[in-house]
Amino acid sequence: MTAVTRRLVLATRNAHKLAELRVILAGTGLDVELVGADAYPAIPDVKETGVTFAENALLKARTLAQATGLPAVADDSGLCVDVLGGAPGVFSARWAGRHGDDAANLALLLAQLGDIDAPHRGAHFTCAAALALPDGTEHVTEGQLRGTLRHTPAGTHGFGYDPVLQPDGHTVTCAQLTPDEKNAISHRGRAFRALAAELPGLLP
Repeated sequence: MTAVTRRLVLATRNAHKLAELRVILAGTGLDVELVGADAYPAIPDVKETGVTFAENALLKARTLAQATGLPAVADDSGLCVDVLGGAPGVFSARWAGRHGDDAANLALLLAQLGDIDAPHRGAHFTCAAALALPDGTEHVTEGQLRGTLRHTPAGTHGFGYDPVLQPDGHTVTCAQLTPDEKNAISHRGRAFRALAAELPGLLP
């Protein structure tokens, strides 16, 4: 793949996501400068009103592309629990009522699953990664990471629900993996690597 130099705006103010995506994209061989939405403080946060991960990712990317005149990338991701019919899903970041309260979201989820035995605690992380260009071009890729939910959190890496999801084929949670190990298998890593592979043909 021929390297290209581009500035991409990441439609998030989440420092964890920004750091993670810089590492993921650096590993693809694509030469890009990734800046967060904090570089454009006058642009308000985008309300995630979509009912799918792809819709929310596109809403955020589209808004930043139109406001900055630069290509923008965004993701929407969450945890989908089998016995909860796919919930929390798009509501993962505000499952307990307040957006971004990881501890409260995790505590509520574990309480809801308190009497569910291990064989029925299947779940997966899903990520939709979106690119939007100022000319209206849009593209979305998706990635998943399946696993089982632990009864108690373990690990200090990662964020969100990472301390309770044990990926299939592993004996530790996502939060016990090193950043490199997590990025190699994560839903976000898979979605953004797929998007990065197509960027040279999509960027002007």
